[in-house]
Amino acid sequence: MPNNIVTYSEVLENFKSLLKSNGLKYTKQRELILEIIYNNHGHFTPEDIYNLIKESYPTVKLGIATVYRTLTLLEDAQMVSSISFGTQGKKYEFGLKDHHDHLVCQECGGIEEFFDETIEKQQEEIAKKYNFKMTNHIMKITGICEACQAKQA
Repeated sequence: MPNNIVTYSEVLENFKSLLKSNGLKYTKQRELILEIIYNNHGHFTPEDIYNLIKESYPTVKLGIATVYRTLTLLEDAQMVSSISFGTQGKKYEFGLKDHHDHLVCQECGGIEEFFDETIEKQQEEIAKKYNFKMTNHIMKITGICEACQAKQA
């Protein structure tokens, strides 16, 4: 599992600066969205994040629209990243951690993170071959995970 490469206090300061630069106020609700993503390894829908906050902080008033708007802001600032599931929406994860790619199960929706040096080098070679300056990449391999394959057998 990749590790976060920045501390939460650094992330929070960057988030407060981001809010200010966008003319938005810092609120506890917005911070809780960031905190949930930072502290919980995995991939979450906006609804997952909303439900985690409501379960952990039942007295906090929070609307799902706040979750969506905050995630958009965080994604635009590259503090979170997302994987698109087409008509099923996106799942978000903390974006300031070591690079990795994803295996996504089409049956259960499970996501496995992986890193492969050979794939990374091959992508660089392809970009070089086509005289393309690669600034980033996202790899998502879809298929059926081992557990779902076992269920089908």
